[in-house]
Amino acid sequence: MREEILLNQQNPQQLERLYRGNKPGFKAAFNALYPELPGNLLADGWYQRLNFSREESTWGTPAERTFVVAASLFAILVAKLPQLLSIDEEFFYSRNVGFIVFPALIAYFAWKNGASATTRMLAFGFAALSAVFINMLPKDNSSDTLILSCIHLPLLLWAVLGYIFRGGTWRDGESWLAFVRYNGELLVMAALLVISGGLTSALTINLFGLIGMDIQHFYSQYIVISGLAALPVVATFITRVQPTLVNRVPPVIARIFSPIALAMLVVYLSATLFAGKNPYHDREFLVLFNGLLVGVMALIFFSVAETHQSGSNRFQLILLFLLSAVTLVVNSIALSAVLFRIAEWGITPNRAAILGANVLMLAHLFYIGLKLFGALNRKSDLTTVGASLALFLPIYSIWAAVVTFVFPFIFGFK
Repeated sequence: MREEILLNQQNPQQLERLYRGNKPGFKAAFNALYPELPGNLLADGWYQRLNFSREESTWGTPAERTFVVAASLFAILVAKLPQLLSIDEEFFYSRNVGFIVFPALIAYFAWKNGASATTRMLAFGFAALSAVFINMLPKDNSSDTLILSCIHLPLLLWAVLGYIFRGGTWRDGESWLAFVRYNGELLVMAALLVISGGLTSALTINLFGLIGMDIQHFYSQYIVISGLAALPVVATFITRVQPTLVNRVPPVIARIFSPIALAMLVVYLSATLFAGKNPYHDREFLVLFNGLLVGVMALIFFSVAETHQSGSNRFQLILLFLLSAVTLVVNSIALSAVLFRIAEWGITPNRAAILGANVLMLAHLFYIGLKLFGALNRKSDLTTVGASLALFLPIYSIWAAVVTFVFPFIFGFK
């Protein structure tokens, strides 16, 4: 390799071929030869290229690592409160699961993004009041309004996290897209950590079992719960300090699952017609229908954010437009089914909550469809599609607040 480099020291193309053919060998031979090539500008350029290294820490600053450890310990402490204070686990976790996850993340981004004192007070004040409210609701596991409040409160805390992530603003469409992308990267990293942790846990439990020690109960009560509580903060930290680990995965997921979701929706709607199932008289089917709708809506948001990040792709735009159109049909069927059930059997907390959510999703899908159609016709760009998230996500948050805080009083805690 040394002789080949010497022979081609003035031939950039041949040096590039040698480098690509054996990168480690080329680097070792070139570094040994470099002192013998003084004043060679081409050699100077290659030396800088081969030996460039980043000086900054790739795993955050000591202060950041300390903050992540403290936030993780706080999340673990909240998760272990039922054991520490002898609180009924079903009562605690059903009402407070959001407070295990989101306060630590809110604190992390408030510190990391330098949120103002006013913004921090608003965020943590809202979280504290929400914790008091949800835990003061009457203990009735059959109460629909209690269940709805427990479901919608984590969505509100997620919205507060978005508010902190974007520096205390609701209107910036670009930062909304960045927040959606962060959620996608967080899910990818969390899934990888869960898989790794699951394999490690299975190996550990079985190894101790081989020597006659049953640690499964202890391990699940302390190690597993602590790991799950700290998972969101740790996964967030990794995505922030090592963005190249995951930032290429979400666009691939969006490109793969968008056509799959489109095909699945078309086939599912067709199969529903042939099977004779309908959401008008089958309550469980309506619930499944709405769950499918929420999942596809989330995929559309995620795909819009990733398409905006990676640049306009006409095929991807066509795919998203068709997906939004088919989802609009699904939403229309679900909405008509809810209205039919209200007309036939009256209003209930569940029907009212689903009605409001379906109306919002219908309007949002229609708006996104119009913007995607404009982008396809080059009358607008993807920025306007992303702006729709900034317009509607705060409205979803308001509706979640109504369901969480107002419905229990409107329906008499039933």
